[in-house]
Amino acid sequence: MVFVALALSLLLATSTVLGSPIARLHDPFPPTPKTPKGLLCNLPIPMVQKLLCPRQIANSDPAVITPLGTAHGVDDTANAVRFAVRYGTAARWEPSSVVTSWQLPNGNTNASSLPLACPQDGIDEDAMSEDCLSLLLYVPTSISPGSDVPTMMWIHGGSFTQGSATFPGLDGSNFAAATGSIVAVIQYRLGALGLMAPNGNMNLAVQDVMTAMNFLQTVLPSFGGSPSKITIAGQSSGATMIRALLATPSASSLFQSAILQSDPMDYGFLSAATQQTLQTYFNGLLPCSTTDVSCLNNISIDDLLGFTDNLSNTALTLDQSVGLGEPLRVVRDGSLITTPLDDTAPFPAVSKPIMVSNVKNEAGLSIYSDNAFPDSVAPTLYDEVVEGTFGDPDTSFVLANPNYAIPPSAQNNANTDARPTLEKLGTDQIWRCPGWTFARNWIGGGGNAYVGLYVVGASYPGNDAVSFCTESGIVCHQDDIEIVFGTVPSPTSQQATLTAEMQARYKAFMNTGNPNVAGHANWQLATASDVHALTLGGSGEVAAGGCDPSFFGDVVQYDYQKFDI
Repeated sequence: MVFVALALSLLLATSTVLGSPIARLHDPFPPTPKTPKGLLCNLPIPMVQKLLCPRQIANSDPAVITPLGTAHGVDDTANAVRFAVRYGTAARWEPSSVVTSWQLPNGNTNASSLPLACPQDGIDEDAMSEDCLSLLLYVPTSISPGSDVPTMMWIHGGSFTQGSATFPGLDGSNFAAATGSIVAVIQYRLGALGLMAPNGNMNLAVQDVMTAMNFLQTVLPSFGGSPSKITIAGQSSGATMIRALLATPSASSLFQSAILQSDPMDYGFLSAATQQTLQTYFNGLLPCSTTDVSCLNNISIDDLLGFTDNLSNTALTLDQSVGLGEPLRVVRDGSLITTPLDDTAPFPAVSKPIMVSNVKNEAGLSIYSDNAFPDSVAPTLYDEVVEGTFGDPDTSFVLANPNYAIPPSAQNNANTDARPTLEKLGTDQIWRCPGWTFARNWIGGGGNAYVGLYVVGASYPGNDAVSFCTESGIVCHQDDIEIVFGTVPSPTSQQATLTAEMQARYKAFMNTGNPNVAGHANWQLATASDVHALTLGGSGEVAAGGCDPSFFGDVVQYDYQKFDI
């Protein structure tokens, strides 16, 4: 729905990014890193670690014998042990492979050291490295080899260009202890290094995640985990990655179930033709031929990040199907990822149980940001934004839908602010409605799906840059992360109650494929006609509104339908 986004840019003097504000709805404020303090955290100086790196203080040195060697960990809390490990190796722009021995990340010798992030904008140079295929394993002290417990493997978000296993809220010790399960928080190659190989290798980042799962298959029994009980979970582009894995036949045996939080499914996967267009442009930025491996390997990280930014900022002018939220993303290449998992092709037979969730105000970060609409939006401008996003004839359908129409009584009211309606429209278009469509398709393919909507959250670090996201009752993109992990600082009673509920539901789902537990409301399975979306943090089911199957995906098409990708 960004096919007329260029025209809209002329309307918005406040916009600094090409395209419509609705099309821009995805990770506008990537999470603020839990900053590794450069190399200081790796220095064996107790006072430095105590002041700057509290997560890295080793209270003891738990050791576990694995088929790959001895794993050394640290007591992350009184109830869980953390193990940092390098799970894979990869030459630049080549597929990754599983390590053959247990290694601490980045050549560390101290088990309390955290892995460096994959190269990305926004963090210090000494906090990142291309040698970044690492994960953090959180193991409850209550389990032992032979326990056969499930594992949640978490895939972080960040629009495929940012994020790491050490970002805020992702300490898995509380979740592990509460659920009696193992938690693995992984990293994978980002940006051009993971998705734009000059030699034509596609989906390297997806293959990295599969490498991590293969690594876990080997080592989990040593920690008391079952290789056959891996649930993959992730938020935002991490959930997009999970959808890609669900569309990858060769990954199917590596996990049993999936949890997708806030996946912007409206975008779809990139087509191979679009990927080639982007690849040709990116290769033209490089100071080397695509066959000069030595030269390609010597391009600095700073230059590569600059080339990635150039491509991201130009992508929409090269091919409008990329959108603006995830212009670099996974590709339906026909070999690894073989199906779009959407309405553009027959849906395959499926069997894995899935959970699909959204937050109430997914679009709030974008709509209310300084780059879009920091001030009130008049009804006339709202109409122009809808026109610039959807074009004809869809604009008339959207404005006629009572869920997205400004009431006649408010049209000429000087105090009317259309941003709440615009935020609702963006949330439904990009996240909620395509997620519900996906769930209905999944049921039609033979699988089980549970759908939910968070109406209680915890403001994610960095979200306070948009005051709307700090208001009572608002749950913005990312505000579900700390609820699930149990890492909300000083939680309210509502937050603590929802955390306990969601961890109990996740525990049940990881063990049985069903998130229903005693003491909590019955969570009905989605059906082909009614997804039965449960209110998470509230009561009852969520009304379909514009996500009724007769509107989005039918009268008004999703991006993946519009561009047939």
